[in-house]
Amino acid sequence: MDDEENAAMLFNLRRREFLQVTAAGAAACWAGGAVLGAHAAENSSPLLSPGARRSKVRVAKVYLGIPKAHWPTPLMDLNKEVEAYEAEFTKRAGAFADVEFPVSQLVTTPEEAQQVAAKLGDVDGVLAIHLSMGVTPLLQTVLAAGKPTVLFAAPYSGHEWTHFGAIMRNKEGALLDCVLTSDFDQLAVAVRPFRAIHHLREARIVNVSAREQSPEYLTAIKDKFGTEVVRIDRDRVLAAYEAVSKSDAAAEAERWMNGAKEIVEPGKEEIEKSCRLALAFEQLLNEENATTITVDCYGTMYHQLPAFPCIGFTRLNDMGFAGICESDIKSAMTFILMQALSGNPGFISDPTLDESKPGIILAHCLGSTKMNGPNGESSPYRIRSIMERQEGAVTQVFMPVGQKVTQAELIGTYKLLYFTGDVIDAPDTDRGCRTKITVKVDGDLAALWQNWSEGLHRVTCYGDLTTDLRRFCRFKQIELVDEAKATA
Repeated sequence: MDDEENAAMLFNLRRREFLQVTAAGAAACWAGGAVLGAHAAENSSPLLSPGARRSKVRVAKVYLGIPKAHWPTPLMDLNKEVEAYEAEFTKRAGAFADVEFPVSQLVTTPEEAQQVAAKLGDVDGVLAIHLSMGVTPLLQTVLAAGKPTVLFAAPYSGHEWTHFGAIMRNKEGALLDCVLTSDFDQLAVAVRPFRAIHHLREARIVNVSAREQSPEYLTAIKDKFGTEVVRIDRDRVLAAYEAVSKSDAAAEAERWMNGAKEIVEPGKEEIEKSCRLALAFEQLLNEENATTITVDCYGTMYHQLPAFPCIGFTRLNDMGFAGICESDIKSAMTFILMQALSGNPGFISDPTLDESKPGIILAHCLGSTKMNGPNGESSPYRIRSIMERQEGAVTQVFMPVGQKVTQAELIGTYKLLYFTGDVIDAPDTDRGCRTKITVKVDGDLAALWQNWSEGLHRVTCYGDLTTDLRRFCRFKQIELVDEAKATA
């Protein structure tokens, strides 16, 4: 067996393992906005979906209660109350499949609170559960550990809610947010910002480019979030491309062609080259223990690779990983963040305005077919050329109307721009990039375009992520700016 056959055999073996892991994670799906499943197969592949590597999100679960407190009743059995909450967690086990609770403890005294606080060094966040009146000193001791904390307080827990706002406004409560509700599904929602913190810290972004990113920016995101960016060159990509057998590439191309509503411009050879590159991307992520790849496709890699990367990016996005255009590290960071919060891939766009709708048209040639996540329903697509270049192969995706969406961009380490809206149209026109949605903006459309700054790209995810973004930004000391809010 020669070296090329040996490399191809090794690649195919690792790819099969990877796909088994991805399929297992997709089958587990997302529940309550939480990532599930791939962790059970840690030894099969270094790749985890979406955005993390080998470790689970670590959350401390701390029950706060005072025996015989007057509210909700002096007859409350705190241990039975904990059991009732634990049953609610068990009902929602899927929503916590990627979460481990290294601390799960009832705290009833200042001494116990100090013991718990000493155990919080390596957790991503604290989920505190308010059981009775009189827990504020216990909460303050937990907060002194300096970990992001979400306090879940059901009705009748006690009167402390009257002080929570003041605590949050003080320095001691800078990392506190509260959920005052009887909806136990919010227990899963509460851990979303911890998941985003964890995924960004674990994230490793592969950047295919001949040029260096700003060292200051890369150092800043590493220091703030823990995210690593590794640049690889054209030769690494070409080697991975050559390691993919032509038969595997043809089979992958056949799958994409059979799934398309129509194939318009690209020929079979172009699609097969795109799919061979797509499989090479998978191998590169495997080698680098990463889940995100971006290519300087309109810069130093333009016409330097065997094909355009678009189908490869769509494929990774559909699988729960991330393929990002144009060596756009800002959008890659935003993609990882929003994917961790929602369980869904992002749609990076070059917007244009139509005040007659009124709406903003979000357009990009690259579209992901599974915007509801790897186990969600697929949207129909055509295989087209890249509109601006009139070459290559991309998926022109027709997303459904009626979806609530959030669009955002993380600016450096200090600001996050966002707005929300509803998808009211999926235009089918050869003007502008291939994949398009028109979004009716929540807020002032004129303010949105007049306030626009920090470049063209934004990342769009399904769902209203406002609360999740607010909590994440609070915990990471990031300014959250609604771009569609009128300014004075």
